[in-house]
Amino acid sequence: MRSPLPSVSRRARRVVILLVSAVVLLFVLTAGSSLYADWLWYDEVGLTRVLSTQLQTRLLLFVLFGVVTGAIVAINLYVAYRLRPIFAPMSLEQQNLERYRMAIAPRFGLLTVAAGAVVGVITGLSAQGQWKTWLLFVNSTPFGQTDAQYGRDISFYVFEYPFWRYILSVSFTAIVLSVIGALVVHYLFGGIRLQAGSGGRLGTAVIGHLSVLLGLFVALKAVAYYFDRFGMLFGYNDATKTHGASAADIEFLLPAKNILLWIAALCALVFFANLGFRRVLPPAMALILLGISAIVIGGAVPALAEQFTIKPNAADREADYIERSITATRDAYDIADVQRQQYTPSTSATASQVSEEAGTVRNARLLDPNVLSDTFTQLQQVRTFYRFNSSLDIDQYTVDNQLQDYIVAVREMDTSRLDEGQKNWINLHTAYTHGYGLVAAPANQVTEGGQPYFVSGQLGDAAPASDSEESEQQAAKLEAAFNADNPVKQPRIYYGELASDYAVVGKAPGGSDREFDRPTSQGGDQSEQVSFTYDGKGGVAVDSLTRRALFALYFRERNFLLSSRLNENSKVMYVRNPRERVEKVAPFLTLDADPYPAVVNGRIQWIIDGYTTSNYYPYSQRETLGATAVDSRTGAGTAAQPNDQINYIRNSVKATVDAYDGTVTLYQFDDTDPVLKAWNKAFDGIIKPKKDIPADLASHFRYPEDQFKVQRSLLAKYHVSAAGDFFTGQDFWQVPDDPTPGRGGKQPPFYVVAQWPQQDKATFQITTPMVANQRNNLTALISAHYDDNYKPVIQMLELPGDSQIAGPTQAQNKMRSEDTVRDNLNVLDLGDSQVVYGNLLTLPVAGGLLYVEPIYQRASGQDSIPLFQNVLMLYGEKVAYQSTLGGALDNLFGAGASQDAPEGQQPGDRPSTTPSTGATPSPGATPSPSTSASPRPSTSATPNAPPAGSNVDQAAAAVDKAAADLKTAQRSGDLAAIGKASQDLQNAVNAWQAARARSSASPSPGG
Repeated sequence: MRSPLPSVSRRARRVVILLVSAVVLLFVLTAGSSLYADWLWYDEVGLTRVLSTQLQTRLLLFVLFGVVTGAIVAINLYVAYRLRPIFAPMSLEQQNLERYRMAIAPRFGLLTVAAGAVVGVITGLSAQGQWKTWLLFVNSTPFGQTDAQYGRDISFYVFEYPFWRYILSVSFTAIVLSVIGALVVHYLFGGIRLQAGSGGRLGTAVIGHLSVLLGLFVALKAVAYYFDRFGMLFGYNDATKTHGASAADIEFLLPAKNILLWIAALCALVFFANLGFRRVLPPAMALILLGISAIVIGGAVPALAEQFTIKPNAADREADYIERSITATRDAYDIADVQRQQYTPSTSATASQVSEEAGTVRNARLLDPNVLSDTFTQLQQVRTFYRFNSSLDIDQYTVDNQLQDYIVAVREMDTSRLDEGQKNWINLHTAYTHGYGLVAAPANQVTEGGQPYFVSGQLGDAAPASDSEESEQQAAKLEAAFNADNPVKQPRIYYGELASDYAVVGKAPGGSDREFDRPTSQGGDQSEQVSFTYDGKGGVAVDSLTRRALFALYFRERNFLLSSRLNENSKVMYVRNPRERVEKVAPFLTLDADPYPAVVNGRIQWIIDGYTTSNYYPYSQRETLGATAVDSRTGAGTAAQPNDQINYIRNSVKATVDAYDGTVTLYQFDDTDPVLKAWNKAFDGIIKPKKDIPADLASHFRYPEDQFKVQRSLLAKYHVSAAGDFFTGQDFWQVPDDPTPGRGGKQPPFYVVAQWPQQDKATFQITTPMVANQRNNLTALISAHYDDNYKPVIQMLELPGDSQIAGPTQAQNKMRSEDTVRDNLNVLDLGDSQVVYGNLLTLPVAGGLLYVEPIYQRASGQDSIPLFQNVLMLYGEKVAYQSTLGGALDNLFGAGASQDAPEGQQPGDRPSTTPSTGATPSPGATPSPSTSASPRPSTSATPNAPPAGSNVDQAAAAVDKAAADLKTAQRSGDLAAIGKASQDLQNAVNAWQAARARSSASPSPGG
């Protein structure tokens, strides 16, 4: 008899149906518009097969796993129902269940289908998230290398093993849900009775059904034991702090797994055989046997054996497995072929020795890209709605046949900086649509006022107005040389790191231009501007009412339907961030956190390094990518990596995004990487071969930063080759902490142009120092670059184990504590000004180690900028502190140390600027021909600088007055006045220190 449903009024039913229909319609429209907008975006970049491959794979896995799992559960529910007793035994328990049976029985088929559907949908949703695992599984590519334990090709572990484990987990889930569902149905319909009665507690049909299900479960457990044998190669060995199977795993746990496999298979046969006997005792005994075996054989015995036989002799017993981990880790992280060199640093050098190191010392960076964002903004912003990223980039250019590193950035549009009255839909999305120009400055030179030489910007003058005529001439010369070799033919930036919103472009009716393009000059009224209409191929056409309705729904913006700014010529640009575009085109790649712009064949291209990663390389050390690739600058203008576990990484792809039309191109860079080959097969060859990389583009490739951070972290341990030394860990290193005041975290690696020992020329490379574990002494320098064939080269200079050479933190403290340096830094911190420390470089020079750190001063105020003041150097125990790089080198090593700078100019010199004080010179060094510590001629004394004979009190008073004048200039916001006041303060400080030196019985060497 069918149990009646509660009655519902017709009106209520209509309301419910209407609400449900509205919700479903809203969901369909939202999901549909998002999917169609995605399809149009992929069509714009010409890669719809990326989306279609993802959708087809997700749908296949959803249906396959969902249908199979749901069917297994539903079939077992149905079987349990069919096996119910015809007449349920009468008892108080059964009487209480009768009303439930009466309600369920008439609708059991519907409920069974519903239960199977729910399980199927949940499983299908989980399975479709495994689309990457599936694609790698079906496109497996041989590595040509085998693991050390089983001799299987690495491809089995990287491509196949993860999917087999997933199938096992889903199978276990299906069987467990089936057992639970069967128990519930058998209980409801009397097959299982909690109260003893005639016929026992379990019916024979129930025993047979559960025997089959439990037999399947135990059979799956046998398969799991088989795969557990391979899973041991990813385990963690606490004794050796390595990943991979340990001695205890191979000698005791592996035999245990093999025994358990056969026990589980035997138990499964017992369960299946019980289908004929239908007794409780045989399967119960089998379960007990399996449980006891798992505890004793799989747990207790290996644990006891490890405790009493392995650990007491761990160094010897684990040696082979440590060697396996060292070999596998080096292969997996591409650090197997590091060029290692023993390096015993000298603590003294002659000027001639240093002058021969021009490839390194003349290129020492005075401009820190992590400090100068505000400087670029204030001096090259042109309009308040332009902005540069908070972390600038550094790239290499060849100018006048000479390799040079440049600080580079693009002038992007930031509509959030428009005046409140300008913030309407038309301005935000149709008028202020793009930025304009790449701005570059040589990293090793500054102007007289301590500002960068801007050699490319496409707007405004190269030299700031506050600088001298000599600065302007030098800037013009540098700009002409740079632009002659690297002309920017299309300076407009429609796709950039700050482009977070969509833009609507296209000609207006009548052909008028209505996008703000650029001002006619830096000065003048803001209305003086040039307008523009986008004519590139980027963007999706919005040329019909259907498209307008689509994007109105997609962006939740009614102006797509109402605004007259849209017409048949209109296009909408979205997903304009270069990193996000590449992520969308290549979802299988992990991208470097810092895209950088470059001028390639006259166009501005964003270059993004793409990594292929895996977490299934046997015996390789597992790392958390987000934690390993982090440093003190992560998040300050760069993205943070996800906290994914990896034990394999390759820089397999160099991706580009055109800043004007958004074209995304993927180039194969590591053509030996099996993981990339598998992905390229999966997505039908979307990655171009390495031979197609244009030479102009390749010249801007730099060794990827995040990969280098991971590799230096691994080399801290895995530079050790001997298993015994690795076990003790006495020779382990660590990445030094960032010594810069106010920063926390690890010191970031730095890009420099340098010529290391055994290099025949200067190269653009990324470098990092390493310090001893739990100590601050320097232990090694690591560098990475590309050779002439763009093959990665990692070099490592290893210091003696007993080296007492100062690490970055010790070097920073030693330089800052020198008397004249400390005094000058205190003066620069007078009033509301503050000292800003630049990148502390560690460079191998003349057989020793040279620390170089630029010092900036930043005034208070919203529009203040850091201006370069001096450069700090440390070589051995000797400190130099000068206003130019050349002056510091000559002060540190003696006259002539900087004489090989091009065209007679000191490296990093500012033109004809007043010299800063010297610091501790090299004992016995030949003094500079000038009576000053700096070899450069001085300018005439400024009004704030006291005469040479002034006493210390007068000089101190002049410093105070100069500091007050600087504070007044800072409040005015006049850059010219700030520059002059800063120079006056520097002159006053120089004179004060000179007066102190004269009044001292033992004059300060720099005075």
